[in-house]
Amino acid sequence: MTNTNYGTIFKNGIFGENPVFRLALSLCPAVAVTSGVKNGFLMGVAVLFVMTMVNATVSLIRNFINPKVRIPSYMFIIATWVTVTDQVMAATQRAVYKDMGLYIMLIVAFAIVLSRAEMFASRNKLLPSIVDGASMGLGFLLALVLLGIFREFLGKGSLWGHQILVVDGKAVKPLLIMILPTGGFFAMGFMMGFLNWIDRKFFGGTGSGGGAH
Repeated sequence: MTNTNYGTIFKNGIFGENPVFRLALSLCPAVAVTSGVKNGFLMGVAVLFVMTMVNATVSLIRNFINPKVRIPSYMFIIATWVTVTDQVMAATQRAVYKDMGLYIMLIVAFAIVLSRAEMFASRNKLLPSIVDGASMGLGFLLALVLLGIFREFLGKGSLWGHQILVVDGKAVKPLLIMILPTGGFFAMGFMMGFLNWIDRKFFGGTGSGGGAH
C-alpha cells in the first residue's frame, strides 16, 4: 500500500467499520461476556492482542504462504496466538477466566480476525497491518466496554463490580433483565441505532455496514 493514511485506518477500526456496532460481527460472544464491565474489558484486550499479532504475523510471511492453503494457514496462526492469550489469561486472571475461558478459545472462529488477515494483512506491509489490527481490536474493545457499562449499571446497579446504586443500605438493580441475553441484544440494538443516528446526523452517513457472522 502506498501513501498509507494511518489516521483513516485507525478511524475506520474505531468507528466507521467498528466490528460490533458497524459490521455486526461476533455478536453472540460480545453479548455473552458483557454482563459486566470487567469481563468485557478483558475479552476486548484479548481480541486486541490477537488481532494485532495475527495481522503482524500474516503480513510478515504473506509472500511465503501458498494461495491454495492461505485460509488454513491463517487459521493456524490465529489458533497459535489465541492459545498464547488463553494461557496467559488462565495464569493471571483465574477468577475471570472461569467465567469466560470458553469465549477466549472461540476467538479462533471470530470472523473479524480472519477477515482482516485475508482482506488487509495479506496484502499490505507490516506497519499498516499492525495499525489495522490494533484499530479493529480497539474498536472491538470499545464496543464491549460500552456494552458492559450499559448492562452492568442498569442490570446490577454497579460498575466493575463496585455497587453504585444503593438505597437505604441495599443494592438497587433497576433492570435485572439487562444482564440476561435478551437484555444484551436489546443493548446491542440500542447502541447500533444510536451510532447510526450519530453517523447520519454529524457525518452524513458515511459509515460502512455489514452482515452478522
